[in-house]
Amino acid sequence: MEVHQVVTSGGGGTGGYVEFLVRCAEGLLSALGKVWGALAGLGKKLAKIATDDPRRVVHSFKVGLALTLVSVLYYVRPIFNNWGLSTLWAVLTVAVVMEYTVGGTLIKGLNRATGTLVAGFIAVGAHKVANLGGSKGEPIILATFVFLIATAATFTRFIPAVKARYDYGVTIFILTFSLVAVSSYRVEELIRLAHQRSSTIFVGVATCLFTTMFVCPVWAGENLHNLAADNLGKLAEFLEGLESECFGENAPGEDLESKPFLQVYKSVLDCKATEDSLANFAKWEPGHGNFYFRYPWGQYQNIGAVARQCASSMQTLASYIITLTKAQYPETNLELCSKVRTACGEMSLHSAKALRALSAAIQAMTVPSPAMTHMTAAIRAAKGLKAELSQDEDLAKVMHVAVIASLLAEVVSQTKKITESVGNLAQVAGFKSPENTDQKDVVIIVDSGEAAGLG
Repeated sequence: MEVHQVVTSGGGGTGGYVEFLVRCAEGLLSALGKVWGALAGLGKKLAKIATDDPRRVVHSFKVGLALTLVSVLYYVRPIFNNWGLSTLWAVLTVAVVMEYTVGGTLIKGLNRATGTLVAGFIAVGAHKVANLGGSKGEPIILATFVFLIATAATFTRFIPAVKARYDYGVTIFILTFSLVAVSSYRVEELIRLAHQRSSTIFVGVATCLFTTMFVCPVWAGENLHNLAADNLGKLAEFLEGLESECFGENAPGEDLESKPFLQVYKSVLDCKATEDSLANFAKWEPGHGNFYFRYPWGQYQNIGAVARQCASSMQTLASYIITLTKAQYPETNLELCSKVRTACGEMSLHSAKALRALSAAIQAMTVPSPAMTHMTAAIRAAKGLKAELSQDEDLAKVMHVAVIASLLAEVVSQTKKITESVGNLAQVAGFKSPENTDQKDVVIIVDSGEAAGLG
């Protein structure tokens, strides 16, 4: 009996140990499974990023190439003997200056080089003045210089024009001046130190510019140009969906909230920061491709501004249509009446065609004359609907009919402003005329009384 108990106890202990090992193995496999799932998810995200824009992969290799090239300065003994540990400033410069676009790298590199050079000269001058104060007065004079110059330079960063273009340069100026001025109290060969650091920074900036401009360059101006065309295409997509899903003959008039076309305008509303950044970078870039030096990049910001106004009007219209669909008015729902539906459909369709033509004109850099014809047709439909509502009192009393007509007319008005902005870009930038079209005829269409407004 006692032996049986011992065996049972031993067997139970062994079974418990085995069960513990099994649980550990299961926990380990579960943890490994989660890690593998996380890695697989990360891999899919990285693959999507690379697929969406392969230039990002190229940029990563360019940064690695630039750092490799500049690190040679540290490995070559004659160069290292001349510059010493200051060669590491070239590596640091590449790491902080290299940007995705040529304009971004150029503006950051010039800011860093200029800020370093100016700060170096002023710091050396401050050192010479401080030496006149003797051993006791020198640190006081240097501290006074650091306080005054750092305070004044920091305050200039609040100036909007400086903040937009030279903020990084001012930051580097403050950093360099402070380092050189403070170190001058302990360093004997200050001029040699300043020369070493300035030289290595210039080498780093030159390496960045060479790599970003001559190895698969990504131009901020080209990105801005494509962004403007893509945004107009998205606005056209909204109007095309509106015409087919709401005002077309086979429009379902229900379940519109889940339709993707009602959301495409949102990216246009959110692109102002990107647009302004690209425009700022593009102004620093040299001429490239079809974009000459001092190209009117500011015109794209004007187009972006009116495009966002149009997107805002679309947002209001989309919100009202979704609310109207949920309310399910028994008398007309979204079908409205035959006259109103036809007019709204024409307004949406011709405005969409105008935006598509404007997008294509920007891409091809041609005068947007085809858009003028569609814009005129949209304005005619808007005027006709306005006249119809003013004459038919019963129709005007149907509140949602009048609201939809008013909101859609506002979209047409904003589309007309976009057409004018693209026309201004075409004129200032010297876009070529499309085949079989005279630019003079385009100006006549734009200035005609029928296209002057909705009245």
